[in-house]
Amino acid sequence: MKHAYLILAHNEFQVLKRLLLALDDSRNDVYIHFDKKVSELPDLHLQHANLHILKNRVDVKWGDVTVMEAELNLFEAAHKNGEYSYYHLLSGVDMPIKSQDYIHDFFNKHAGKEFIGFYQGDITDEIDRKVMKTHLFSESFRTDSGLINLSKKVLRSAFIKFQEIINYKRNGDINFKKGTQWISITGEMVKILIKDRENILKIYQNSFCCDEIVVQTACWNSELKKNIFDLNDEGRGCMREIRWEKNVIRDWTENDYEYLTHSDKLFARKFNSKSISAVDKILHYVQVNKT
Repeated sequence: MKHAYLILAHNEFQVLKRLLLALDDSRNDVYIHFDKKVSELPDLHLQHANLHILKNRVDVKWGDVTVMEAELNLFEAAHKNGEYSYYHLLSGVDMPIKSQDYIHDFFNKHAGKEFIGFYQGDITDEIDRKVMKTHLFSESFRTDSGLINLSKKVLRSAFIKFQEIINYKRNGDINFKKGTQWISITGEMVKILIKDRENILKIYQNSFCCDEIVVQTACWNSELKKNIFDLNDEGRGCMREIRWEKNVIRDWTENDYEYLTHSDKLFARKFNSKSISAVDKILHYVQVNKT
């Protein structure tokens, strides 16, 4: 069966075009959600894979539940077009670091497994802060500049402090889990997310960075928990190379080429147009190395 690649994009379209070239295979269908704030969409074409640009675009706000809304739109769009063996969620600045032959063979060998990364540290305080407290003005986490937005930030912080004082917790009956947003999941997992869409958007309204929590929590509390590929290694769990430095994801450069091409993972995030030579080298690698 085919694979569906689901891409959340909002910038760096030179990287996106190379990502699409790496995915351009007759065994794939590609779905792209462009942030509604993007006024002019790039001109994109594929020769072998089917390309679908979502029309129901969301104005995505960092840290807000609108990130999950866009993600769910991608899952719904792909699911409506038929069953896929796997649904891979990528950002527009990701790249595969293995060929399509290798990737399809890998998922054939591990059919039925859910590739969802789970964070290994203690998340008690983080979960309490992010999804068990109500965050006012959650649509403006990254626009807290200027007098109006400064006021929002002050009110948000004050309201969080008030909730701490009175020991307020919402969603106390849910066993939350956390990990990277970027996943490769089966149609069965997609059905669970789609079926629970309205409840997800309700539970995580006015939360903070729920995109790192929703899928992990949904899978953990479902019958598919037994199918998780690796519960002990977040990177291997989702088969993605993601490098964090001081709590920020570091972009890959040409200096990382040997590391990435010798990795046992399937995808890497993230790249940028300033190091487009690194993207070109990775693209050449996955196109030439067919197995």
